[in-house]
Amino acid sequence: MRVHVVSDVHGNVEGLARAVEGADAVFVLGDLIDFVDYADPTAGILGRVLGADVSREFGRVRRSGGPGELRAFAERAWAAIPDPAAVIAEAVDEQYARLFAVLPENTYAIPGNVDVPDRWPSVPRVTVPDGKVVEIGGLRVGFVGGVPLPDGFPPRPPGGPWRPHLLPAQEYRAAVDAITDIDVLCTHAPPEVPLLHYDRVTGRRELPGLGLRALIARERPRTALFGHVHQPLAQRARVGATECVNVGHFRRTGQAYVLRW
Repeated sequence: MRVHVVSDVHGNVEGLARAVEGADAVFVLGDLIDFVDYADPTAGILGRVLGADVSREFGRVRRSGGPGELRAFAERAWAAIPDPAAVIAEAVDEQYARLFAVLPENTYAIPGNVDVPDRWPSVPRVTVPDGKVVEIGGLRVGFVGGVPLPDGFPPRPPGGPWRPHLLPAQEYRAAVDAITDIDVLCTHAPPEVPLLHYDRVTGRRELPGLGLRALIARERPRTALFGHVHQPLAQRARVGATECVNVGHFRRTGQAYVLRW
């Protein structure tokens, strides 16, 4: 069995079409949408709709802004255009249509934080196993999508032009606790291992998957695969008997991680 695993696609349709070739199955571990392109401020939904200057400033505030500053900046920026929610929805739908069109049979996809799973097109060849365990090629694979908010942080209220897929801590932990008897674990967020959830370029700790480290210690899967952190301090680390692997920032590398058994 040869499985190609990608995460943090962020709109790289051409690379995705190449990366799925020759695979018996494909795992997509979230962040399909290119909302803010930090490498190219003219790209991404934000850059194309509001311009490179806004996209560049968004990146600066995300890196060094205080609590609540990023949300306030985004709200001011989107207020400059009429009906920003409709504009974003149209751009999201266009990206998803192109991305899902190149996904082959036996694709298993879960959402990341930069995804709108309610707007995913219904494609029969794509299974969305979020929060489930699926037997694939004789192995039991557990999937958990999204990223949890820290304990005590409420989810962003409905409304506004853009709402990242950030889950209440209790809801995320419940999904993690439901995963049992697995050989492989696939998530968008990394486990709570500092080497794996600290981004060395942005100099910040990205949100880890609450409860994943305990799940790995309890279930002892042979491999735990994830994305979310684009430039981690370490690409892989061991938790007990389990090899934990960041499958890479696909938007930049265009390379799938190959899992064989």
